[in-house]
Amino acid sequence: MARLRRFRSYRPVERPYTRISKFKKKSFIRMSPPRKVTRFDMGDTFKQFTHVLDLVPKDTLQIRQEAIESARQTSIRLLEKKLAKNAFHFKIRKYPYHILREKSLAMGAGADRVSTGMQKPFGKPTGVAVQLKAGDRFFTVQVDKPALETAKLALERAGKKMPCSFSIIVSENKAATPAAAAAAMATATA
Repeated sequence: MARLRRFRSYRPVERPYTRISKFKKKSFIRMSPPRKVTRFDMGDTFKQFTHVLDLVPKDTLQIRQEAIESARQTSIRLLEKKLAKNAFHFKIRKYPYHILREKSLAMGAGADRVSTGMQKPFGKPTGVAVQLKAGDRFFTVQVDKPALETAKLALERAGKKMPCSFSIIVSENKAATPAAAAAAMATATA
């Protein structure tokens, strides 16, 4: 299997060069790489929990799908180990849609004169990334108050798998308070 190229060349968010051709079928990317992130909602998706924790990036950047899947696996593993499967709701809020392209360079002896490459080559699709702005909610975990520290630890572990620094924002779920539940019950019976 081919090694992944270092991500520092893909980290900045910018609109990629798009091929414009007089032939219509050459004006778009014909292939989409396979998605590695397959699950976006995990845990108990129907229950209302009392607290919401959000993982928020401090910088604007792109994150490759391999990093997202790695962060998802580590945080879900910890949540399922420490809590029951119906004691949390984990959600990935952003979908990786941005197709990354790569122009292959020559390798081996005598390739230094060939491997400089063009300035913005079109390249072949190699992977998918998500574009995040600073302050966007990326991962969300909903738990009850006793499981708050475990959820914080799970999001900290997920943040360490990503290429930038993240902050964790804790808030109370307004829909899960007893007053909101009573108001919802009153409107349902009326």
